[in-house]
This record gives sequence, C-alpha cells and structure tokens, in this order.
Amino acid sequence: NLSFGQAVTAKNLVINGAFTVAQRSSDPVNDDSYRTVDRFQLLYGGTDNHPTQAQHALTSSDTGPYEKGFRFSYHITNGDQTSGAGSGDYMNIRHRLESQNIAQSGWNFTSPSSFVTLSFWVKSSVSQNFYGYLYVPQGTSQLYTFETGILTANTWTKVTKTISGNSNLVFDSSNGVGLDIVIAPFWGTDYTDSGVSLNSWGAYASGTRTPDYTSTWYTTNDATFEITGVQLEVGSFSSDFQFKSFAEELALCQRYFY
Repeated sequence: NLSFGQAVTAKNLVINGAFTVAQRSSDPVNDDSYRTVDRFQLLYGGTDNHPTQAQHALTSSDTGPYEKGFRFSYHITNGDQTSGAGSGDYMNIRHRLESQNIAQSGWNFTSPSSFVTLSFWVKSSVSQNFYGYLYVPQGTSQLYTFETGILTANTWTKVTKTISGNSNLVFDSSNGVGLDIVIAPFWGTDYTDSGVSLNSWGAYASGTRTPDYTSTWYTTNDATFEITGVQLEVGSFSSDFQFKSFAEELALCQRYFY
C-alpha cells in the first residue's frame, strides 16, 4: 500500500530503453544488427531495399512521450520493397536480457500469479496493428505474443502488457540470453499463423510467432516505425519510466559494447 504522495519508481530490466546512448552512431545507418542505439538491434531479411535505423531526436510535437521526459526514439525507415511482401520477408526490433537478470529480478516466473509488466511508446506512419513477443530460449523454448492494437498513423500510443509467470519458464543464473523482447513492423507468412493465441505462454515454433500480418506498412515506401520508453518491470502494473542519468545508462551499455 502507498501512502499519499509516495512516488513509485520502477526497476527497469531493460537497458537503454529511452535510447539516450548510441555509441556506434547517432546518424541513420542502412544496415542490420547493432549499428546505432545500444542494446537494441534491427533484424531483417528478404528485403529488396535496406531499411534505415537511427537514434531519432524527439521534439515537442511528439505528443505523449515528449512531455513524459523522453528525448530520443529508435526510428526505423522502410526501404522500397518493390517485389511486395514475400513469405520469408521480415523486419523486427530485438532487445536481449541476460538470464541472470531475470532470475534475480524478484519475479516468481514459474507462478501464474506472479507478473511482469512490459510497456513502451510506439508510433507508425501507417495505421495498422502490429505484433510483438517475449521469447525464452532455455528449457522448452516459450513464446508470449501480444499486439499493439491498431495504431493511428503518426500518433504516439503507449502499449502496456501485464504478463504472468508460467511453469515452463526457465532462467538460470548465467549471462546467457534469458529473454528476448521483439517488436516487429513485419513478419512474412513463413513465421506467422492465423491460429496463434495472444497474451498467453506457449511452446515456441519459428513458423507460429505471431498471427498473420497486414502487409501495408511493409509495402509502403519509406514508412516509419519508432519506439521509446521500453520498460520491463516486476509487478502487475506499469509505473513511471525509470530514467537513469546518461552516465549510469552509458556504464550499463559499455558492458556489451565492442
């Protein structure tokens, strides 16, 4: 219980979720993997034209995140996918968390009555629904798929998902990959299935990651997609974003940078 006026500060398990650190480049880059902002990578395949990733400076016109204190986003600009949306095409943003950080977070991850909450701001130049998922590779790999809901074009929307534990989840106390957070502008039908269930844990399979995608964003030349304020915290509600000083965030990022 909180007393009147007591502040709530999250323990954000995501590193660089406000995208303040970009040791590799703060300029747009036409390439995949880690090329701009730290700890987040753009992955894509089957594209006719490379997309661009960038650390993007927000302004007061970015209604929603700007007044909450966010000054940067991770910004993806689509290329010209002239051959259309192929079944093997994909484009997604991925953040990887160490297993030991999940194991020692305070989340009773094997209990369905214990929760973590994922929240982030998202904006697309094209109005459509998008999907994301949490992926746990240890043990029998598990997947938790969610949707953003239909986004209004060029409008920031905050997405919040409260996620229960599950008896099949495994996180050891190592520095190996424990959890992937994936937010995707597009997956082709080689990776999707109309029967995929949302908001529940299930066994991972490469061909059933999300429901089938609307291809409008992917087939729109120079469509944009951006996120900021990515937070994963223990508990069943979304608290205010945990802003760290630049020095703190940089020190956390430097552990992974080379």
